[in-house]
Amino acid sequence: MDRILRRPHDPPHPRRQAQPLYLQAADPHHYRTHRPRPHLATLLRKCNGYGYRSRGSGVTHSSDFLFVPAATPIAREAGALLREYYRRGVATEYKGDVDLVTEADRASEKLIVEHLGQVFPDHGVYGEEGTRSQLTNEYRWYIDPLDGTTNFAHGFPVFCVSMGLEHRPASLAPEEDGEIVAAIIYDPLRDELFTAERGRGAFLNGAPIHASRTPHLAESLVATGFPSRKRHDNPNIHFYQEFTLRSHGVRRAGSAAIDLAYVACGRLEAFWEFNLNPWDTSAGSLLVTEAGGSMSGFTGEAFRLDSREVLATNGLIKNEMVKLFADLFEGRIVDPIPTPAEFAARRKAAAQGSKS
Repeated sequence: MDRILRRPHDPPHPRRQAQPLYLQAADPHHYRTHRPRPHLATLLRKCNGYGYRSRGSGVTHSSDFLFVPAATPIAREAGALLREYYRRGVATEYKGDVDLVTEADRASEKLIVEHLGQVFPDHGVYGEEGTRSQLTNEYRWYIDPLDGTTNFAHGFPVFCVSMGLEHRPASLAPEEDGEIVAAIIYDPLRDELFTAERGRGAFLNGAPIHASRTPHLAESLVATGFPSRKRHDNPNIHFYQEFTLRSHGVRRAGSAAIDLAYVACGRLEAFWEFNLNPWDTSAGSLLVTEAGGSMSGFTGEAFRLDSREVLATNGLIKNEMVKLFADLFEGRIVDPIPTPAEFAARRKAAAQGSKS
């Protein structure tokens, strides 16, 4: 049975603008991804105000992006739509046994798909809410129109729009991953826009970001997630306990895309979770690697879009986490938790060693 969730927020005044944001960013009749770089200057002039301002030559900036400037306004438009739904409350229903879906999920995906089709007519789309179009084409967008639906439905203010672009050359086998070449994660409540393109760095609202430089798990803040289905014992509860005891803390925000973005910008040192999907991880994985972090499975193997185990770290604590996962999976006794005095001694010794 559907239910209506109400929130004590007055809806904002409707936005009045001459045309949708995505049309302000790019002319769908002229923009093509294969056009030469000079055309990007036109996009950038139109994208001023969205975190894409040219800052001159030399160091790579977000103004060097090829795909993101035209796609960012679409993410912002979808985020504004989610914000409206969130403030007035929406009906929720179930897809399957336990997964929630709302009118906002579907409306956001519809908006994104329609706008992407005008700006990038030759790109395929693979969306969480069922969109499957042009999947044999060279470029494919993985979109999560509302990552954090359970949070959204309960009024918990952590959710986002996630869009990752995969390049799939004709020589690629269907079961093989292409390269994620562009990423956008937009948090509409905080107006935080995370963007990346392969080889060009990662950015938050146009400013460069980097994974943290915290070297030890014991000094780290990490995050995880749990599935909606709770029909059996989940081994992650045991991992949660061990990592809680061996870190500064473990957070569970309920949005994998935001957790990955936070690893990229240094708010978290690591994130792990089971059974995610390409729309959950495509954008965030590129953000993490472009920010200097690492993406892998729990055993340290290379990350894949269809990986059932996802481990994102700042790179410095990866080996420590992989070792702990191995001990837990094998049922081995993990290293004893150090006392405060032992930890202080280890930290002092490490500091002295780095000076010598």
